[in-house]
Amino acid sequence: MKKRIYSVLVENRSGVLGKVAGLFSRRCYNIDSLVVGETDDPDVSCMTIVSSGDERTIEQIEKQLNKKLDVIKVKTFSESRCIARELMLVKVKYNSHNRREIMEICELMNVQIVDMSKHFMMLQLCDTPEKIKLLLNLLNSISIVEVARTGTLALSKCMEND
Repeated sequence: MKKRIYSVLVENRSGVLGKVAGLFSRRCYNIDSLVVGETDDPDVSCMTIVSSGDERTIEQIEKQLNKKLDVIKVKTFSESRCIARELMLVKVKYNSHNRREIMEICELMNVQIVDMSKHFMMLQLCDTPEKIKLLLNLLNSISIVEVARTGTLALSKCMEND
């Protein structure tokens, strides 16, 4: 199974997200992550879709996206050819016994503490999907209360011929 990131420029109007999601649904392609936002042009949005499959599936996804009328341009990235980031907020319950451990994990992984109360901390990490998963694994033994993740955003790496 290969994972691919599709950066899809689309016309910014209602119904486009539904059409793209419908394409994945009808063809039984899985969406691992989906993020949509405006670009510097308010008439154009960028959809960042992470999907996985065999080589044929990966090629078919790109071909089918290019056939959509609302799609302006499709770029396909392998994980090694782009910079990918995800934002996560995680709320953990802490006490006098695990507070130090949480603080050490935060320092080690460059995690920000963005809110705190007597019994809860809210942590923020913007990093690669792999580092996000690692943080969740490290916090698993601690009481995770709630997690919110953005999904993956990606741009191709800077090249001299760009």
